[in-house]
Amino acid sequence: MMISQINNKIKESHLQRKAIIYIRQSSARQVKHNKESQRLQYALKDKAKSWGWKDIEIIDSDLGSSAALGAARRDGFERMTSLVAIGQTGIIFSREASRLSRTDKDWCRLLEVCNLFNTLISDGEQIYDCNCMDDQLILGIKGTISTVELKMLQARLIKGMQEKAKRGEFKRQIPSGYIWDANDQAVKIPDKRIQDTIELIFKKFREMRTIRQTHLWFHSENIEVPVLKDIAGKKEIIWKLPAIGYVKSLLKNPFYAGVYVWGRQTTHLEYKDGKIIRQKKTASDARESKVFIENHHEGYIDLETYDDNQDIISSNCLSQTRVERTGAARNGQGLLSGKLRCGKCGRKFYIAYYGKSGTAARYICRGDYQNGGKYCLAFGGSTVDKKFKKELFKVISQNGMKASIKAVKMLSLKKSDKNKAFEQKINQLEYEANRAFEQYNEVDPRNRLVASVLEKRWNKKLEELDDAKNNIVEASKESHDISNEEKRKILALGKKFPEVWDSQHCTNSLRKKIIRTVIEEVIVNLNEANQVLKFIIHWKGGCHTEFEMPKPASGVGQKTSLEDLEIIRKMAVRYGDDAIARVLNKLGRETATGKRWNESRVRNIRSRYSIAGHIRTVETPDILTLGQSAKYLNVSQTTIKRLVSNDVLKKDQAVSWAPWEIKKTDLDSDKIKNIVKVLHKTGKLMVRGDGSEKQMELFNN
Repeated sequence: MMISQINNKIKESHLQRKAIIYIRQSSARQVKHNKESQRLQYALKDKAKSWGWKDIEIIDSDLGSSAALGAARRDGFERMTSLVAIGQTGIIFSREASRLSRTDKDWCRLLEVCNLFNTLISDGEQIYDCNCMDDQLILGIKGTISTVELKMLQARLIKGMQEKAKRGEFKRQIPSGYIWDANDQAVKIPDKRIQDTIELIFKKFREMRTIRQTHLWFHSENIEVPVLKDIAGKKEIIWKLPAIGYVKSLLKNPFYAGVYVWGRQTTHLEYKDGKIIRQKKTASDARESKVFIENHHEGYIDLETYDDNQDIISSNCLSQTRVERTGAARNGQGLLSGKLRCGKCGRKFYIAYYGKSGTAARYICRGDYQNGGKYCLAFGGSTVDKKFKKELFKVISQNGMKASIKAVKMLSLKKSDKNKAFEQKINQLEYEANRAFEQYNEVDPRNRLVASVLEKRWNKKLEELDDAKNNIVEASKESHDISNEEKRKILALGKKFPEVWDSQHCTNSLRKKIIRTVIEEVIVNLNEANQVLKFIIHWKGGCHTEFEMPKPASGVGQKTSLEDLEIIRKMAVRYGDDAIARVLNKLGRETATGKRWNESRVRNIRSRYSIAGHIRTVETPDILTLGQSAKYLNVSQTTIKRLVSNDVLKKDQAVSWAPWEIKKTDLDSDKIKNIVKVLHKTGKLMVRGDGSEKQMELFNN
């Protein structure tokens, strides 16, 4: 084969192997827009042919992949390295060193394998031999420059973005409901339907107080929301029923409160499983962002409302890792859920449910139970709720008339919100239908290829318009204007707030919302001497009231029997709650309420009677159970039982049906060892040791 004279570094051995053209661009945006860079990289194939290579492979699977530290795995780079490592590559073509790698680790690894397998590297103009000291030095410098260049570019770009963001001028993807005007200012989109729908989302959340209920309301009323969607490379508004993630992101976005935020999400490099990976973290509080500019633009809500919304969302979280959690207002018992605080330890009470149907609420302060201590305070919820209700009536009833007037207004607005959304949808569809007709009317009827498509669009808009009109007709049938007689009845209810509270139409979730609206929190203390609970109510606005009541008696007439308590005390020294429950059930014992014992019930009894114990059985190496003893001696459990029944081996037992306790020292005694030895040799258990030497062997060796 003819050897190229362009560079004497190319040998026959290089030409006999394949040439690799490695092509890479750092991002999808570069792949889409930087076409000239791609063309220059693909043109290296012609250079390889002119230098004498026939077997040429183009590796372009890394287009759109970053080569920086912590970036995702590059399959193309790994394939190229593996082809070099198995001796199939004569030369690697790449326009620049930065195309191959942006990290010292990958660059040095590539140079190392190229050195070992005599593989050349070329940028299309120069050829570098890794076995040549001068070429290796030049490649090392180029790799270092490429790494430093990336860091300099990143620092320069980030600095520029940050300075522009500090002025509130850095333009990013703007959320639905806003656009950038000609002066690069964020303004509300000039579409009344979009504005009113976004305002409706915030309004309904203030009413529902939960993201899920707000999401369900829009679905139940069939009201669509504006959603940004990528269409042909451009972000456009489409109308659809909201996903719960859309509602959550909108409510948690401070941009709708007129705040410009930049740098809320940060990227950190972490070392896991031998790899450096990028981790993106978002600050939970928008104020922790690098840039937080208030009153940057007109908001749909004010900043105070936004902060209050975040508090509501945070308090609705029921994560077990959150100590100060309130939870959403649901229909369960326990009207003071999330509002009671222990005056002794400062912790919030949580609610546990008991009773046959599991609905009887009980307020419990954990105290330091989770650290091996005891519960701080616990009492029944029903009696406390009834007493608290009377205190609430003293304050709320005075303002009942004002609440009734507001209720009349809300009922009127509820209808108008829904109808307004449908009316705006009809107006928009009428415009779109007219526009579709105008486009269809302008086309030459003889051009059926175009006319048929435009006709379908027009018909589709007409169908959507008919559906929207039908929806508003149905909505009008479901609702009616409040008559004067109905207004009179509603106003009368304001004077009878207790009757309204006890009405079957007033759900527990509504009662809890009322309590949370007027009460900040309730502090409770227990007078140990006379068992009296003292409650201090902190009302919204700073007022405080107090009331006292005897601590509700728990389990009156239903006390755990002394026999069961004695069993629990004996076994709790070593055995876990689950093992104690099994023994009690085998003995036919029942709880004070006639139920079978289980782990949680044993634990509750231990806590109530201050019995120290363990969640799981404590393993003691010197004491073995029946099964463990049999395994230790390599005999059956029946053998252990016979040894015990013949008083050869001692065993202890806390109570009947409790696990056997056999000391390992007894199992290691010479007497037991001799008996077991004879058993293994003859197959007979000679517990007395009489005539064992005269017995015939059962098993032949």
